[in-house]
Amino acid sequence: MDRVFLDANVLFSAAYGSSSLLRFWELARSGKIKLLTSGYALEEARRNLDNQDQRRRLEDLAKELTLVPEPPPGVLCPVSLPEKDRPLLAAALCARATHFVTGDKRHFEKYFGLKIQDILICTPRQYFEVQSGACRDN
Repeated sequence: MDRVFLDANVLFSAAYGSSSLLRFWELARSGKIKLLTSGYALEEARRNLDNQDQRRRLEDLAKELTLVPEPPPGVLCPVSLPEKDRPLLAAALCARATHFVTGDKRHFEKYFGLKIQDILICTPRQYFEVQSGACRDN
C-alpha cells in the first residue's frame, strides 16, 4: 500500500476546492493508499487559507490524514532545499512514506519523478501516472 505524504500546498489546494485532489481521499477511503502529513505542513496550509469555509474544509480533510511526527533534531534532509521545506521531506522520510506529493515546482521540480531514499517525489498528476509507470525512477 502506498504511503503518500501530502505537502502543504496539496492540502491547501484541496481545502480551497480543487476537486481533482479529492481523489487522494477517495483512494484512502477505499483502502488503496494511506495519507500522511505533518503538523508543520498542516499549519502551513492553515496559514495560507483565506476564509473560514476553507479552513473548515481543511479540518474535515485532516481527519482522514495520519499526522506523522516532526523529524527528530539532527535528521538531515538528503537534498538541497530551502530551510522551510527541509522538515517536510525529512518528516516524510522518517514516516517511511513511499511518495512525497507536492505542487511546489519552484523548490521541488528538479526532483520530480526521482526517488530520494525510497520516496518518489511527484506532483499530484504524476502520482496518478505512477500507477501506470509514467514517472522515471533514478
